[in-house]
Amino acid sequence: PPYHPSSEKYENTKTCKGQDGKLHANLLCPVDVADVPEGTLPDKQSTEEAIGLLEKMKTSASPFFLAVGYHKPHIPFRYPKEFQKLYPLENITLAPDPHVPDSLPPVAYNPWMDIREREDVQALNISVPYGPIPEDFQRKIRQSYFASVSYLDTQVGHVLSALDDLRLAHNTIIAFTSDHGWALGEHGEWAKYSNFDVATRVPLMLYVPGRTAPLPAAGQKLFPYRDPFDPASDWMDAGRHTEDLVELVSLFPTLAGLAGLPVPPRCPIPSFHVELCREGQNLQKHLQLHDLEEEPDLFGNPRELIAYSQYPRPADFPQWNSDKPSLNDIKVMGYSIRTVDYRYTVWVGFDPSEFLANFSDIHAGELYFVDSDPLQDHNVYNDSQHGGLLHSLRP
Repeated sequence: PPYHPSSEKYENTKTCKGQDGKLHANLLCPVDVADVPEGTLPDKQSTEEAIGLLEKMKTSASPFFLAVGYHKPHIPFRYPKEFQKLYPLENITLAPDPHVPDSLPPVAYNPWMDIREREDVQALNISVPYGPIPEDFQRKIRQSYFASVSYLDTQVGHVLSALDDLRLAHNTIIAFTSDHGWALGEHGEWAKYSNFDVATRVPLMLYVPGRTAPLPAAGQKLFPYRDPFDPASDWMDAGRHTEDLVELVSLFPTLAGLAGLPVPPRCPIPSFHVELCREGQNLQKHLQLHDLEEEPDLFGNPRELIAYSQYPRPADFPQWNSDKPSLNDIKVMGYSIRTVDYRYTVWVGFDPSEFLANFSDIHAGELYFVDSDPLQDHNVYNDSQHGGLLHSLRP
């Protein structure tokens, strides 16, 4: 059965000490771990459980699959307070584009209602839907996000170090990824409820023994734990990366192929009658061991690749349930195409009872060219000079 940390039930309760000395359910929640209920945090418990399972696998001859899911940096930002020291507030900047772009269609904006529910954000009395959040509090949010990521990094480090100690690193495939991004003030937005890159892009790192790195020599550690608070701790060398667009639907066929399992066929349309099929592509071609000095990057044919995303809205203008509308409330769906050159999004009418989009009912559109507008601040959807491209993209 799946493991759920016992301290998970406290994540959204009043365990955050405020400036008034009382406990609150805040967005920003650095804590002294010794003072919280059970004296621990969910991600620490997940790490301990994962290491315990790996210890059992050490004595087993059977192959294993272990998925370790962490809470951070999901909100609330409840993490050991010492991690704030890694990111002094005076060094924290605002997002490079902290204002809502003039050309952003209202339907594309997410009013970040989930963070507005937190007590410390409520106390700011921010107007709905566009805010903005006071700049000093924006910096505090960004500081706590970065601190939460570093806290998560230490937990991953402990699991990887245990793989080494148990002598499992030489024959274990590792994938590190996430389910979504998180806006940190870009475009005047926070959280994840949009089609912007900051919300849809995720990390994807793979380790395959003997393919992405040489097999370790006897006694050599591949993943020695690096203490972020130790100035003498060195950085791990960066691996190769690819400029190709990939999607998380490719994770299943890739892991299946790497494990020597048959990769199921692509799903037909419709696929309700098929017991097992897959979307995405096998990414094994990107995982060949080369000389890192001579070829640090791997380029395929990026202009042939497309990544897709979509997000629902209950109305054309931001409202209380814009971020998380129930199925019956969905009236508009934003479908995005992302290539290496541009992001194109069309917001169209949607029938939630039939799960059907009406592409002849266009409510709004977005078009950003990545080379000239990497932050996606200048929507040129209504620019007549791009009419030919838009015509070719529409269904």
